[in-house]
Amino acid sequence: MENNNYTVLARKYRSQDFQTLIGQDVLVKTLTTAINTSRIAHAYIFTGIRGTGKTSTARILAKALNCLSSDRATATPCGTCENCRAIASGQHIDVMEIDAASHTGVDNMRDILDAAQYRPTNGRYKVYIIDEVHMLSTSAFNALLKTLEEPPAHVIFILATTEIRKVPVTILSRCQRFDLVRVPVDTLKKHFAWIADQEKIELSDSANELLARAADGSVRDGLSLLDQAIAQTGGHVDEGAVLDMLKRADRGVVMDLMKTMLSGDTAAALNKVDEIYNNGADLAMLLTDMMEWTHWATRMHPAVKAGDVLNSPYTADQRDQINLINTRVSLNTLSRIWQVMVASVSEMQAAGNQKQCFDMLIIRMMHIADMPSVPEIIKQQESANRVRDVKNILADRMSKSEPVSSATTATECACVCTISTPEQLGAQLQQAKELILYSYFSNNIEVAEFADGKIKYFDRKGDADFAHRLSVWLSDKTGHSWVLERVKESVNAHTFGEQKQEEIVADPLVASAMSLFENAEIVGVK
Repeated sequence: MENNNYTVLARKYRSQDFQTLIGQDVLVKTLTTAINTSRIAHAYIFTGIRGTGKTSTARILAKALNCLSSDRATATPCGTCENCRAIASGQHIDVMEIDAASHTGVDNMRDILDAAQYRPTNGRYKVYIIDEVHMLSTSAFNALLKTLEEPPAHVIFILATTEIRKVPVTILSRCQRFDLVRVPVDTLKKHFAWIADQEKIELSDSANELLARAADGSVRDGLSLLDQAIAQTGGHVDEGAVLDMLKRADRGVVMDLMKTMLSGDTAAALNKVDEIYNNGADLAMLLTDMMEWTHWATRMHPAVKAGDVLNSPYTADQRDQINLINTRVSLNTLSRIWQVMVASVSEMQAAGNQKQCFDMLIIRMMHIADMPSVPEIIKQQESANRVRDVKNILADRMSKSEPVSSATTATECACVCTISTPEQLGAQLQQAKELILYSYFSNNIEVAEFADGKIKYFDRKGDADFAHRLSVWLSDKTGHSWVLERVKESVNAHTFGEQKQEEIVADPLVASAMSLFENAEIVGVK
């Protein structure tokens, strides 16, 4: 006759004693020490994510308190006596497992408390295991308070919850609290490998790795996935089968997608997404994998170097690829795309068409990666402000240095001026808008002597008409004739324009402005 009473792995390999309770070393040590020293509390509360062993721990503790192999509570229950077997099967008359989700009212709690007054029938203690205790109503919690604080000597309360924040503080203060941690990936892998060996199942290491990480710290979730993978493959569980079951993309595929995306080629990135999608990958799971990649790339970035990365889910070759990508990608870019990914999780869940949402997510990440960081924007703005201030100050100084000498009155400017220095000549030419004469004088004339009525100079370009045009203009301006004598050899003097440029370059403010730009130079003074 065919046996239809198959027991799923999560139940078949449920921990039956403290030695087989995996991943909760601190909890095991504390409880075994308390039992061995007879320091047993009257109320415990176990909290943690699903599948970490809260109910299993409660049953083990109930066995330890009522095992018949010893005349007192023992940290190593035998598992074979009548009490141990009854508790393991959930049929012990003195160990009551109560589902708070279906017994939420105050009347249910009153019935429990009334029964607690009677002594145990077969065991040393009456043990009340209240699962998902946060589901109790406020009235039920209030009814429990007094008995929980001072229960009869033969009563032990064990509360379990995944939502510790919903449990009133008044309840928590009456219990010893234990937080069950997520079971590490390596511990889960060893456990799954042992179960596969017991079940005579072929489980590849890469498939085991995928299952352990997909379990997210929950032993029950991982065993349920392993059960499903065995049923799907007939007992030959490999990486491809698990990837197909989870609808996840291979990490190498995720690596290639992130590399393409960070290279800036939008079309290539969208083509890769199309390829991954057509191969049947779950886009929500792909987003999770991309977030995992970004998290580890950020931790491995040279600017961070946070902790040991050998426990990352990537091979040595993949870590080398991430390090190479990090040489071209800034920490700021990784941080920005992480923020976009986190914000897109809820968008993906609410989107009517996940593929469209994911395509827009890729485009958004690629464009936001090119944006300058906040410090860069501030630095650019500060540089722009400094350049603007320098321009304003220089314009103000030029306007003050170019008018006619203070010795020349407004009346004299309108009629007759005295010009006795090259600087005064340059200023008067500029004020009169004699731009051709001013430009030639500034750039080509080396002044050897200058006095009111006489100029001795060297002309670098040798314009024969310059002396005539300047003398005519000077005569009209000053009211008397001028003698301009041209020498044949350079007097090794600066022109008026060169001298003015040197004065400007020597100004500390101008030097500061030029330092803002690499290889900057002054090409003209106006």
